[in-house]
Amino acid sequence: MHIATRLTLYLTSILVVAGCAGTQQTTINQPVTSAPRTESARPVMPNPLGVPETFLQSVEAGTRTLTGVPGPGYWQQATRYTMNVRVDTEQKRLEGGSRIDYTNNSPDSLFILHLELAQNVHQPNSVRNERMETTNGVELRRVVIEGQELQTFQGRGPAYAVNGTQLAIVPPNPILPGQTVTLEIDWAFDIPQAGIGERMGYSDDDLLYLGYWYPMMSVYDDVEGWFTDPFRGQAEFYHGFADYDVTIDAPANWIVAGTGVIQNVDEVLAPEVAARMRQAHKSDEPVKILTPADYAGQVTQPGTNGRVQWRLTADQVRDFAFSVMRNYHWDGGRTPVGDRDGDGDVDSTQINAFWRDSAPLWDRMVEYEQHSIDFLSRYTGFPYPWPHMTAVEGGGIIGGGMEFPMMTLIGTYNNAGPEALYNVTAHELAHMWIPMIAANNERRYAWVDEGATTFAENQARMERFPGQNHNLGDQQNYLQIARSGREGEILRWSDFHYNSLAYVNATYFKPASLLVALRQVLGEETFNEAYQSFIETWAYKHPYPWDLFNTFERISGRDLDWFWDSWYSESWTLDQAVARVNAGSNETEIVVEDRGEVPMPVFLSIQLASDETIEREIPVETWLAGANTARITVPATNVTRVEIDPDYAFPDINRRNNVWTR
Repeated sequence: MHIATRLTLYLTSILVVAGCAGTQQTTINQPVTSAPRTESARPVMPNPLGVPETFLQSVEAGTRTLTGVPGPGYWQQATRYTMNVRVDTEQKRLEGGSRIDYTNNSPDSLFILHLELAQNVHQPNSVRNERMETTNGVELRRVVIEGQELQTFQGRGPAYAVNGTQLAIVPPNPILPGQTVTLEIDWAFDIPQAGIGERMGYSDDDLLYLGYWYPMMSVYDDVEGWFTDPFRGQAEFYHGFADYDVTIDAPANWIVAGTGVIQNVDEVLAPEVAARMRQAHKSDEPVKILTPADYAGQVTQPGTNGRVQWRLTADQVRDFAFSVMRNYHWDGGRTPVGDRDGDGDVDSTQINAFWRDSAPLWDRMVEYEQHSIDFLSRYTGFPYPWPHMTAVEGGGIIGGGMEFPMMTLIGTYNNAGPEALYNVTAHELAHMWIPMIAANNERRYAWVDEGATTFAENQARMERFPGQNHNLGDQQNYLQIARSGREGEILRWSDFHYNSLAYVNATYFKPASLLVALRQVLGEETFNEAYQSFIETWAYKHPYPWDLFNTFERISGRDLDWFWDSWYSESWTLDQAVARVNAGSNETEIVVEDRGEVPMPVFLSIQLASDETIEREIPVETWLAGANTARITVPATNVTRVEIDPDYAFPDINRRNNVWTR
């Protein structure tokens, strides 16, 4: 999710002017001398990063490894949803029936099944960490397992029980390894106007956007078993991969768009609209499929009794969302994604944008989606795998953006401007890779997907809007919060940060900035290989943070514990300083001090009066060995400027002491 206030929070991005053209760069490798660490300095090493015992047990069981790849015994559960839902656009109500075929691929017998009812967060007595509209939540009308209808739990099973956003079902018999069980659930709920923390709802009697709308199987994985943390409204979701076959009953002349592929296009769309849609999806340039004026005629088939049934299917996605709209523009196109199937040809995906006249900046949304999907397919090395990407304008529901497989809901951005609208689009579409492909646990470790996605967004912005360092806005936001003393450790569970600033910082700003810093430490080629390997290795699986850490160590061949320990399990800060520059008769001595708590290598740029630039590195091992001062010499006496980290890759809390000038 892209937090709207993130675009203007506290600081304006810093623009860094590149060095003068024509300067020569030389790398000279000379010994670095160091002074002992004083007693007042930070510890030599941070506290070791705690790896959960459950993760180590999964390594021992062979489902994971310490190299960042799944173990030979890795498994995950399989689910198939077949659902029929009816949308009441007048009463703002959803009614549905679900058949859930759940296969137990684990080695364990399951004596209880867990599902999530996210809409129950709106019930008056639900525990949540932000204000929300109150509703009655989910009305369970029928719960059936293997043909046996269940009653609420009265002390004995088989039965079901609801506790907040969790639905627990006690089956008549344990679900054995390899066994498939069938659930049937009929349910309904009143749609909140801006529900689930502005992630779904309705707007202006023209839009209903349905996310987190059906009883969903909770994840049962190899590390934690059943994941039953309640949804509290802020930290997001942990979902398993599933196949979907969904029939949506909606009024005629309302357009439905959703995760997956419409299987009955000619049965639901007016012939001329279907023809324009097919034409648009073959075009590299945006094509107008519908305008608000078209709704004065017939944009769908008349249906039965004024209602139309849309059937959509999707395979191996971790969620399903859909929107029901009228009086919307519908623009379409396509964009390249790379070679999906290895046949040497460049494949493409369909692009859709739905928006109202009240959101005029959206007339370029297809273009924004095209560039984002194209760039991200190239940057991640993983071609966008699905048949379409669709953006829905949700002014009145959301200010920022929210991701779903193949779908995103985004605000108008009328006040923020077109560049900000592109930025949020790139952010939400970057989520198609993490967590929609590499499906981490967002509720506990939101930083894994939000940090990686914020980083990827910034790289897309670099290509779209060249000439600026788009990483610096997040870096400066992190530094301001760090200076305020209100940050917390990244590895705190996402629902339990000390305050909202600590949550935003640990989820978005800081982890995105740390990926930039890690890229500088490892070098761009090695970093990119590890970044892409993580996505490819964990595609359609469930990585934990330690899988991410281990992937970077495996690819780089380096022990990076000092990096993870310092930055992720602590709220320490970095402060590297040019303490003194002493010119001698034949050489110049440069004294660098480590005044912060985080150990990092030092990248020095030393400029001479001749415009020659010498680059030097003080390895991180200097500080890990206990020193807090390092001295280097260069065979020159005409040094005019010394700068630590001239690329602004490291989040140094006091850059005023990073530069010495004669």
